[in-house]
Amino acid sequence: MNRPTLRLPLSALAVVAVVAMAIILPTAFGASAPTPAPSRVAMAQTEGVQGAPGRTMVLSKVTVPAGAKLAVHHHLGTQISRVVSGTLSYTVRQGKAELFEGESDEEPRLVRVITAGKTAQIRAGQWLVEQPSDIHQAANRGSSPVVIYLATLLKDGAAPSTPVDLH
Repeated sequence: MNRPTLRLPLSALAVVAVVAMAIILPTAFGASAPTPAPSRVAMAQTEGVQGAPGRTMVLSKVTVPAGAKLAVHHHLGTQISRVVSGTLSYTVRQGKAELFEGESDEEPRLVRVITAGKTAQIRAGQWLVEQPSDIHQAANRGSSPVVIYLATLLKDGAAPSTPVDLH
């Protein structure tokens, strides 16, 4: 009994070989995958903030994948951020940030004031208070995503964060 044979044209074999090499060779020569990027979802917001004309209150969720970094930045308004999972490596470049733990309505404890040039590991259940003059950056050096909830009182029309070039 004769079995049918599969014959591919030489051009099809060349395409398969090129695709396989494109997948295999970058890792063989030490090229790395693209750096993961943080994501932000604006969960709720209002421009009708009584007592704060010209301000928008925003509630956001930020997810920082393992290996991702947040560039040096600040916020055009006061921000409170609470880490709900993972550990965030947080560095203040200028100014200071207050780090708390515990529920805010049950006598939270000031863990430390993070001053310029200092780095802190912000763990789940801890939260930061940042002012517009505080310039900072962060990274996820762990193996699982860091999830952060943010409440920010921004100037109307301002971006959630403003990049800063310190050079």
